[in-house]
Amino acid sequence: MFMSEPIQLLVVDDHPLFRRGLIALLSQDDRFEIVGEAGDVGEALRVLAKTQPDLLLLDNHLPGVKGVDAIASLKSDRPNLRILMLTVSEDEEDLSKALQSGADGYLLKTSESDQLCDALVKVHEGHSVISPSMLNKLVSTMRHPANPTADAVGIMSFSKAAAIQSLDKLSPREKDIFLLIAKSLSNKQIARDLDIAETTVKIHIQHIFKKLDLTSRVQIAVFAATHGLS
Repeated sequence: MFMSEPIQLLVVDDHPLFRRGLIALLSQDDRFEIVGEAGDVGEALRVLAKTQPDLLLLDNHLPGVKGVDAIASLKSDRPNLRILMLTVSEDEEDLSKALQSGADGYLLKTSESDQLCDALVKVHEGHSVISPSMLNKLVSTMRHPANPTADAVGIMSFSKAAAIQSLDKLSPREKDIFLLIAKSLSNKQIARDLDIAETTVKIHIQHIFKKLDLTSRVQIAVFAATHGLS
Protein backbone atom coordinates (compact mmCIF):
# COMPACT_ATOMS: atom_id res chain seq x y z
CA MET A 1 0.00 0.00 0.00
CA PHE A 2 1.37 3.42 -0.97
CA MET A 3 1.55 5.96 1.83
CA SER A 4 2.43 9.60 1.08
CA GLU A 5 3.78 10.22 4.58
CA PRO A 6 5.05 7.82 7.25
CA ILE A 7 2.93 7.13 10.33
CA GLN A 8 4.38 9.12 13.22
CA LEU A 9 4.80 6.97 16.33
CA LEU A 10 5.39 7.57 20.01
CA VAL A 11 6.70 4.46 21.80
CA VAL A 12 5.99 4.12 25.53
CA ASP A 13 7.62 1.23 27.41
CA ASP A 14 9.53 1.19 30.69
CA HIS A 15 12.16 -1.37 29.64
CA PRO A 16 14.95 0.60 27.85
CA LEU A 17 16.40 -2.41 26.00
CA PHE A 18 13.02 -3.54 24.70
CA ARG A 19 11.99 0.02 23.82
CA ARG A 20 15.20 0.70 21.90
CA GLY A 21 14.99 -2.63 20.13
CA LEU A 22 11.39 -1.89 19.16
CA ILE A 23 12.33 1.55 17.88
CA ALA A 24 15.23 0.07 15.88
CA LEU A 25 12.87 -2.49 14.36
CA LEU A 26 10.17 0.01 13.42
CA SER A 27 12.73 2.50 12.09
CA GLN A 28 13.69 -0.04 9.42
CA ASP A 29 10.15 0.18 7.99
CA ASP A 30 9.57 3.19 5.73
CA ARG A 31 5.92 3.28 6.78
CA PHE A 32 6.87 4.57 10.23
CA GLU A 33 8.68 7.52 11.75
CA ILE A 34 9.50 7.52 15.47
CA VAL A 35 8.86 11.02 16.82
CA GLY A 36 9.37 10.23 20.50
CA GLU A 37 9.80 7.67 23.24
CA ALA A 38 8.94 7.49 26.93
CA GLY A 39 9.40 5.17 29.90
CA ASP A 40 6.29 6.15 31.86
CA VAL A 41 3.01 8.03 31.52
CA GLY A 42 4.33 11.34 32.86
CA GLU A 43 7.14 11.35 30.32
CA ALA A 44 4.70 10.33 27.57
CA LEU A 45 2.48 13.32 28.37
CA ARG A 46 5.48 15.65 28.21
CA VAL A 47 6.54 14.21 24.84
CA LEU A 48 2.97 14.50 23.55
CA ALA A 49 2.99 18.19 24.39
CA LYS A 50 6.00 18.68 22.10
CA THR A 51 5.18 16.30 19.22
CA GLN A 52 2.29 15.41 16.96
CA PRO A 53 2.28 11.58 16.71
CA ASP A 54 -0.47 9.82 14.78
CA LEU A 55 -0.28 6.74 16.96
CA LEU A 56 0.96 5.81 20.42
CA LEU A 57 2.36 2.32 21.08
CA LEU A 58 1.65 1.78 24.78
CA ASP A 59 2.83 -0.84 27.26
CA ASN A 60 0.54 -1.69 30.17
CA HIS A 61 2.91 -2.46 33.05
CA LEU A 62 4.43 0.98 33.53
CA PRO A 63 5.80 2.44 36.79
CA GLY A 64 3.35 4.62 38.67
CA VAL A 65 0.31 4.59 36.40
CA LYS A 66 -0.61 1.52 34.34
CA GLY A 67 -1.07 1.97 30.61
CA VAL A 68 -4.78 1.08 30.69
CA ASP A 69 -5.34 3.69 33.41
CA ALA A 70 -3.62 6.40 31.37
CA ILE A 71 -5.48 6.07 28.05
CA ALA A 72 -8.12 8.67 28.89
CA SER A 73 -5.55 11.27 29.96
CA LEU A 74 -3.35 10.56 26.95
CA LYS A 75 -6.32 11.16 24.65
CA SER A 76 -7.86 14.05 26.58
CA ASP A 77 -6.12 16.78 24.59
CA ARG A 78 -5.63 14.64 21.48
CA PRO A 79 -8.95 12.87 20.75
CA ASN A 80 -7.74 11.82 17.29
CA LEU A 81 -4.64 10.11 18.70
CA ARG A 82 -4.80 6.36 18.14
CA ILE A 83 -3.44 4.03 20.81
CA LEU A 84 -2.29 0.46 20.31
CA MET A 85 -1.55 -1.44 23.51
CA LEU A 86 1.51 -3.70 23.23
CA THR A 87 1.75 -5.76 26.39
CA VAL A 88 2.46 -9.12 28.00
CA SER A 89 -0.83 -8.93 29.92
CA GLU A 90 -3.30 -11.64 28.93
CA ASP A 91 -5.75 -10.51 31.61
CA GLU A 92 -9.27 -10.09 30.22
CA GLU A 93 -9.88 -7.25 32.68
CA ASP A 94 -6.91 -5.30 31.29
CA LEU A 95 -8.21 -5.88 27.77
CA SER A 96 -11.76 -4.81 28.59
CA LYS A 97 -10.57 -1.75 30.52
CA ALA A 98 -8.30 -0.75 27.64
CA LEU A 99 -11.17 -0.98 25.15
CA GLN A 100 -13.56 0.84 27.44
CA SER A 101 -11.02 3.63 27.96
CA GLY A 102 -10.58 4.15 24.22
CA ALA A 103 -7.68 1.95 23.10
CA ASP A 104 -7.82 1.25 19.36
CA GLY A 105 -6.08 -2.11 19.63
CA TYR A 106 -4.58 -4.65 22.00
CA LEU A 107 -1.61 -6.71 20.90
CA LEU A 108 0.53 -9.14 22.88
CA LYS A 109 4.32 -8.82 22.91
CA THR A 110 4.52 -12.42 21.71
CA SER A 111 3.31 -11.23 18.28
CA GLU A 112 5.68 -11.51 15.33
CA SER A 113 7.30 -8.31 14.08
CA ASP A 114 5.35 -8.34 10.82
CA GLN A 115 2.10 -8.73 12.78
CA LEU A 116 3.00 -5.68 14.84
CA CYS A 117 3.82 -3.58 11.79
CA ASP A 118 0.62 -4.62 10.03
CA ALA A 119 -1.38 -3.91 13.19
CA LEU A 120 0.06 -0.39 13.42
CA VAL A 121 -0.98 0.34 9.85
CA LYS A 122 -4.45 -1.10 10.41
CA VAL A 123 -5.01 0.92 13.57
CA HIS A 124 -3.84 4.05 11.76
CA GLU A 125 -6.37 3.32 9.00
CA GLY A 126 -9.20 3.04 11.52
CA HIS A 127 -9.31 -0.70 12.10
CA SER A 128 -9.64 -2.29 15.53
CA VAL A 129 -6.90 -4.85 16.17
CA ILE A 130 -6.93 -7.42 18.97
CA SER A 131 -4.58 -10.40 19.32
CA PRO A 132 -6.61 -13.48 18.27
CA SER A 133 -6.06 -15.27 21.57
CA MET A 134 -7.32 -12.26 23.51
CA LEU A 135 -10.36 -11.84 21.26
CA ASN A 136 -11.20 -15.51 21.80
CA LYS A 137 -10.95 -15.04 25.57
CA LEU A 138 -13.14 -11.96 25.44
CA VAL A 139 -15.78 -13.65 23.30
CA SER A 140 -15.75 -16.73 25.54
CA THR A 141 -16.27 -14.77 28.75
CA MET A 142 -18.94 -12.58 27.20
CA ARG A 143 -21.09 -15.59 26.27
CA HIS A 144 -22.02 -15.91 29.95
CA PRO A 145 -24.94 -13.73 31.03
CA ALA A 146 -24.18 -10.80 33.34
CA ASN A 147 -20.47 -11.31 32.85
CA PRO A 148 -18.47 -8.42 34.38
CA THR A 149 -16.06 -8.38 31.44
CA ALA A 150 -18.94 -7.87 29.04
CA ASP A 151 -20.26 -5.06 31.23
CA ALA A 152 -16.82 -3.42 31.26
CA VAL A 153 -16.58 -3.46 27.48
CA GLY A 154 -20.08 -2.04 27.33
CA ILE A 155 -21.81 -4.86 25.45
CA MET A 156 -24.89 -6.67 26.71
CA SER A 157 -24.75 -10.46 26.81
CA PHE A 158 -27.86 -12.08 25.40
CA SER A 159 -28.94 -14.82 23.00
CA LYS A 160 -28.20 -14.86 19.30
CA ALA A 161 -31.91 -14.47 18.60
CA ALA A 162 -32.02 -11.35 20.76
CA ALA A 163 -28.88 -10.04 19.10
CA ILE A 164 -30.41 -10.53 15.64
CA GLN A 165 -33.56 -8.81 16.85
CA SER A 166 -31.50 -5.85 18.03
CA LEU A 167 -30.08 -5.53 14.51
CA ASP A 168 -33.64 -4.93 13.27
CA LYS A 169 -33.19 -1.42 14.66
CA LEU A 170 -30.74 -0.81 11.81
CA SER A 171 -31.64 0.14 8.26
CA PRO A 172 -30.55 -2.26 5.47
CA ARG A 173 -27.57 -0.03 4.67
CA GLU A 174 -26.59 0.19 8.33
CA LYS A 175 -26.71 -3.61 8.59
CA ASP A 176 -24.37 -3.87 5.60
CA ILE A 177 -21.94 -1.47 7.22
CA PHE A 178 -22.21 -3.23 10.60
CA LEU A 179 -21.17 -6.55 9.02
CA LEU A 180 -18.28 -4.95 7.13
CA ILE A 181 -17.00 -3.30 10.33
CA ALA A 182 -17.23 -6.71 12.01
CA LYS A 183 -14.90 -7.98 9.27
CA SER A 184 -12.42 -5.20 10.20
CA LEU A 185 -12.85 -3.17 7.02
CA SER A 186 -11.89 0.50 7.25
CA ASN A 187 -14.27 3.34 6.36
CA LYS A 188 -12.46 3.79 3.06
CA GLN A 189 -12.84 0.11 2.17
CA ILE A 190 -16.51 0.12 3.17
CA ALA A 191 -17.15 3.20 1.04
CA ARG A 192 -15.48 1.52 -1.91
CA ASP A 193 -17.32 -1.78 -1.46
CA LEU A 194 -20.73 -0.10 -1.16
CA ASP A 195 -20.00 2.64 -3.70
CA ILE A 196 -20.85 5.45 -1.30
CA ALA A 197 -18.94 8.43 0.08
CA GLU A 198 -16.68 7.92 3.08
CA THR A 199 -18.49 10.74 4.89
CA THR A 200 -21.75 8.83 4.39
CA VAL A 201 -20.15 5.75 5.97
CA LYS A 202 -19.16 7.82 9.02
CA ILE A 203 -22.72 9.10 9.42
CA HIS A 204 -24.13 5.57 9.22
CA ILE A 205 -21.61 4.37 11.82
CA GLN A 206 -22.72 7.06 14.25
CA HIS A 207 -26.33 5.88 13.76
CA ILE A 208 -25.23 2.28 14.42
CA PHE A 209 -23.49 3.29 17.64
CA LYS A 210 -26.59 5.13 18.84
CA LYS A 211 -29.11 2.42 17.91
CA LEU A 212 -27.09 -0.45 19.42
CA ASP A 213 -25.81 1.55 22.40
CA LEU A 214 -22.19 0.96 21.39
CA THR A 215 -19.31 3.42 21.30
CA SER A 216 -16.50 1.90 19.24
CA ARG A 217 -15.66 -0.29 16.25
CA VAL A 218 -14.07 -2.79 18.65
CA GLN A 219 -17.42 -3.17 20.38
CA ILE A 220 -19.12 -3.82 17.05
CA ALA A 221 -16.56 -6.51 16.20
CA VAL A 222 -16.92 -8.16 19.60
CA PHE A 223 -20.73 -7.89 19.50
CA ALA A 224 -20.77 -9.64 16.12
CA ALA A 225 -18.25 -12.33 17.12
CA THR A 226 -19.99 -13.03 20.43
CA HIS A 227 -23.35 -13.65 18.82
CA GLY A 228 -22.17 -15.38 15.66
CA LEU A 229 -23.11 -12.47 13.39
CA SER A 230 -19.76 -11.91 11.66
